[in-house]
Amino acid sequence: MKTTSAKNASTVRAWHLLDCQGATLGRLASQIAGLLMGKHKPSFTPNLDLGDYCVVINAKAIHVTGNKLLAKTYSRHSNYPGGYREITLGKQMEKDARKVIEFAVRGMLPKNKLQSPRLRRLKIYLDSTHPHANNFTHKEKLS
Repeated sequence: MKTTSAKNASTVRAWHLLDCQGATLGRLASQIAGLLMGKHKPSFTPNLDLGDYCVVINAKAIHVTGNKLLAKTYSRHSNYPGGYREITLGKQMEKDARKVIEFAVRGMLPKNKLQSPRLRRLKIYLDSTHPHANNFTHKEKLS
């Protein structure tokens, strides 16, 4: 009996529609990361990019538990003196909720050369309108 190895050329990528109306941020991000990596497929190989496309709608309706809206912060530095910037999760949700979901998913993907191509297959929209209506093979309602 031989073991067959998956190949990138033979990859069939499905499209998943994820409605995050009322979904929790961390649970949503871990599900998206698994779909982008292809861990739900029997042919999953860690060193190949075999994942699917994910379209996330209603991103502004996501919620978090506890006091995270005030306590959780995102920070960055411009590498200039005094260039440290910090923003809370609540203010970032008001500004652009798509970046909150993208940052959470980025943190759950492996830190290697496959991270960028996987994130390019993630499409996030603030409401339910999107240009990918014809592509879907799976639609999931998250709770």
